[in-house]
Amino acid sequence: MASHLTKEDVQRLLVEPSASVRAEVAGKLAQDINNPVLTESEAALAHEVVRLMAKDVESSVRMALSQNLRNAAKLPHDVALQLANDIESVALPILQESEVLTDQDLIAIIAKGSPQKHEAIAGRAIISDSVSDAIITTAGEKAVSKLMGNAGAQISEQSYDKAISRFEQSDSVKEAIVKRSVLPMTVAERMTQIVSDHLRDYLVAHHELSPTVAADLVLQSRERTIVELASGSTEDEIEKLVSQMHANGRLTPSIVLRALCMGDILFFEAALAIRANIPLLNSRILIHDGGQLGLKTLYERAQMPPSMMAIVRAALDVVHETEMDGEAYDRERYRATVIERVLTQFEDIGSDDFDYLLTKLGDILSVKQSA
Repeated sequence: MASHLTKEDVQRLLVEPSASVRAEVAGKLAQDINNPVLTESEAALAHEVVRLMAKDVESSVRMALSQNLRNAAKLPHDVALQLANDIESVALPILQESEVLTDQDLIAIIAKGSPQKHEAIAGRAIISDSVSDAIITTAGEKAVSKLMGNAGAQISEQSYDKAISRFEQSDSVKEAIVKRSVLPMTVAERMTQIVSDHLRDYLVAHHELSPTVAADLVLQSRERTIVELASGSTEDEIEKLVSQMHANGRLTPSIVLRALCMGDILFFEAALAIRANIPLLNSRILIHDGGQLGLKTLYERAQMPPSMMAIVRAALDVVHETEMDGEAYDRERYRATVIERVLTQFEDIGSDDFDYLLTKLGDILSVKQSA
């Protein structure tokens, strides 16, 4: 057999079959598994010897085998499974790195495994969404935090929701979720409700929102953060976000007004549609093509405050009259136009909304001047 295992090693096993010698030989034999020059018969023999050593009574032998087989692409599946189900000191290297284990293997081990095994699996280079869901469903805080911090882990929206519900009180899990490179819009919105101020700041900055969010970071407004997160999202994402907010009692008239005054017409259309319980297309027609009566009817059905109706009409007029030109800071100029007109016409806006719009306008203008 042309391999790392020499005749001298075999002789040593015969003369001194101690655990330390067996462990050393196990390490060499493990390297031979991937030797590309092995013949079919030599490979079969190597596999059989590895199978025997995987059953060795001495854990040091099995540990040496596991350490050296962790990256072996030609490791027999039955041996990988046996080692993965062994004690932690033997199993962890295989659980962390072996690509021979299937998703079904990993899910079964998660179901009956220890916290250490859960953490090892959570640190694998690539993790499918089904394995991630098994960890989120079964494992403890440390493993779930490690999973959320793993860029190679695929996580479904449903699994995120499950993790947030299970670990709403865990700062480590929440921070790991917030700091993932990509989050579904509904997950990001939900996180703004439960994270600390510094994590909310990170959540906004992490999604590379407009520089105008600087004022929001000072004011620490949950609604303002949500409006910024929604900016630039697709129609489907916005509908899903707005539906979730409405179901949880967070689609307030205030946030609807703020979104409109920021020029986010899609959020405004979807919000009125959800509040009025009509399709988005119908809402869009009533807002833009239904004249004064169409908007008034929709507005009342959406149970929006009568005192805000004039502000909404003024903001919509500016939205209809203003187009973004595609030049630098066009969104900021667009928002500034809407906000400035609302401020000049309606100084009796509620103090919170007035302060918000005034601060936002000043922030937008300062960004334009520094460009």
